[in-house]
Amino acid sequence: MARWLLKTEPDTYSFDDLERDKKTVWDGVANALALKHIRAMAKGDEVVVYHTGDEKAAVGLATVASAPYADPAGGDDKLAVVDLKVGKRLAAPVTLAAVKADPAFAGWDLLRIGRLSVVPVPDAMWDRLLALAAGGDVAAPASTRSKATTSRSATPKKATSKAKPK
Repeated sequence: MARWLLKTEPDTYSFDDLERDKKTVWDGVANALALKHIRAMAKGDEVVVYHTGDEKAAVGLATVASAPYADPAGGDDKLAVVDLKVGKRLAAPVTLAAVKADPAFAGWDLLRIGRLSVVPVPDAMWDRLLALAAGGDVAAPASTRSKATTSRSATPKKATSKAKPK
């Protein structure tokens, strides 16, 4: 089983929307590397949903509910989508600032290729992300604890748009 981070603009489609809908088609991905990652997904893979824009934080969990398939609305055979099933909301958002401040995430594509919308999450980073979301500084180096805790304390704005991704 693989693990992924999927970025979304909360004004377009937020984790609140996914919670309401329970399941959605994850579409709108056009970048070649992101599409390669979509095509590598399998039913049952775990996902963390990350809000971009002003929030810049991981906010919830989901599961890939289908194998990748051609985007039925895309009009381009190169575009691929997956179905996504809602999981649980993270106890606390994990901000980009907290991730940047934590050496456990050094070299992660989320930081190296900031505009990439589909990012693989190695097991150790997945575990660390969930620990931060639970509010713990478990295994965080002492030099980053106060920074990470302070960065995570910001409460994200609620998305107001109910539009689905195109």
